[in-house]
Amino acid sequence: MLASCGGVAFESSTSSSTGPPSGTITVFAASSLTDAFGRVGDELTGRYPGAHFIFNYGSSSTLATQIVNGAPADVFASADEINMKQVADAALVAGSASVFATNRLQIAVAPGNPKRVASLADLARRDLVVVLAAPSVPAGRYALDALGKAGVSLVPASQELDVRAVLNKVALGEADAGIVYVTDVISAAGRVAGVDIPEQHQVVARYPVATLRDSRNGRVSSLFVEFLLGPGGQRVLGSFGFTRP
Repeated sequence: MLASCGGVAFESSTSSSTGPPSGTITVFAASSLTDAFGRVGDELTGRYPGAHFIFNYGSSSTLATQIVNGAPADVFASADEINMKQVADAALVAGSASVFATNRLQIAVAPGNPKRVASLADLARRDLVVVLAAPSVPAGRYALDALGKAGVSLVPASQELDVRAVLNKVALGEADAGIVYVTDVISAAGRVAGVDIPEQHQVVARYPVATLRDSRNGRVSSLFVEFLLGPGGQRVLGSFGFTRP
């Protein structure tokens, strides 16, 4: 899914080494970063009006495959370190990746929790329609890890391509429950409620970011990454429920 900040930009994608940073970069980012990165892009464009950010959101595994197969991108932000390693192993990362945020899991249910879901064990109930992200994407793998820790086995009604698809199915009433990130429940703004997962069953997601080797605008790409790692970026991420690494 493509989104942009700063309007539609037709300037050159390159940036002079002097003067304010300018030009356009494309950021490939995990779908769980959609709202937070939208705000990051807005803040950076407010500070540097000549800089523009186009965001391509999706599952980290899909984005990593696209990058390895030659898709033009300047920055990659993944919801796990496995998919970042895939890109790094292909020698497509400039320098090294840095973990900029962490996230945790929560069970998304309808507002008011009408099905009275209280734990991961409840997700195995036959009266519930449960959806998970596919095991090929980070959110799906994390969900299976959490279920395994809780000793719960279930067959989901569907396996979605990314975590936002899981969230949307619960929000639309197409599923009774799904395992998503804490940040997804926050971003839903009341369309779903969250059921906490106890620490002994919890899985911590680590989010790395890197400028890519073939970036057409290394200056703006570095600006974006440095902002994420700095106090301004951490403030924005924290407001969306992400935690410091």
